[in-house]
Amino acid sequence: MKKITILFSLMLAFLVGINFKAEAQISKQGKGAIIGGAGGAVAGALIGKSVGGAVIGGAIGAGGGYIIGNEARKREEKRKREAYLERRRAWKRAHPGKAYPY
Repeated sequence: MKKITILFSLMLAFLVGINFKAEAQISKQGKGAIIGGAGGAVAGALIGKSVGGAVIGGAIGAGGGYIIGNEARKREEKRKREAYLERRRAWKRAHPGKAYPY
């Protein structure tokens, strides 16, 4: 139980440190992989009661977190693209016959 408490405390400190220091520098995929890996490692350690369980859980969690982060990035890019196209259509309706300025 003592090892699990120490592991959980270290993971929590790691996640808080990343959140405060590198928020704008890490992509959504990277954040998802870090959070998923940490959560998977803690869950693997609790379930498997060994270091091997933590490693396997961390790897699976990191992969899942990366996939979820990637989907969130795609969804955000799609939303931005749709907003751009809507602004462009509105401008063209307001200014028929003129080229879109940007």
